[in-house]
Amino acid sequence: MRLYNSIGPNPKVVRMFMKEKGIELPLVEVDLRGGENRREPYLAKNPSGQSPALELDDGTILAEITAICEYLDDTHKNTPSLIGDTPQQRAETHMWTRRVDLNICEPMANGFRFAEGLKMFENRIRCIPEAAAGLKATAQEKLAWLDKLLEGKQFIAGDRFTLADVLLFCFVDFFAGVGQPIDPALKNIVAWHARVKARPSASA
Repeated sequence: MRLYNSIGPNPKVVRMFMKEKGIELPLVEVDLRGGENRREPYLAKNPSGQSPALELDDGTILAEITAICEYLDDTHKNTPSLIGDTPQQRAETHMWTRRVDLNICEPMANGFRFAEGLKMFENRIRCIPEAAAGLKATAQEKLAWLDKLLEGKQFIAGDRFTLADVLLFCFVDFFAGVGQPIDPALKNIVAWHARVKARPSASA
């Protein structure tokens, strides 16, 4: 297997997940800034033109970070699961991962693409600059919602460190440096971020 890697929070999610699982794979660097991901031959592998993508030994290409992480979790049972060991745990992880992805990561990412990242993305995807401020505000509102739910918890799903934590950390940490800082008033989010950042995998 090999991972098509690039800059940005999406591939970092997979790299951090791999580090947590003790998985090492060769990386093929894709020049995102230069638009390599929007041209052949990369498009033949991943028609969405996004990064990362995981190429299996038989040539199958898996894209979308949650799908890649779940595949790696399922195929490496000798290490602790970041999805869950029981149907209930897996359902809880899926629930939280979806909430984090749709409510926080997606508006956060588009807020960046339509504002600070506009020059890079305006000729690649449909951009809506007038929506940027609203999208960023939406992400912050949902972070405040999650802040309350984190009261008394170590991680998003409770005591278990899961894919939901990896996903949120990589996005919050990345975009904190490009126009969407963590609100210091969100004490539980700030403490959670510090706990996750202290994990060795956070530097992956």
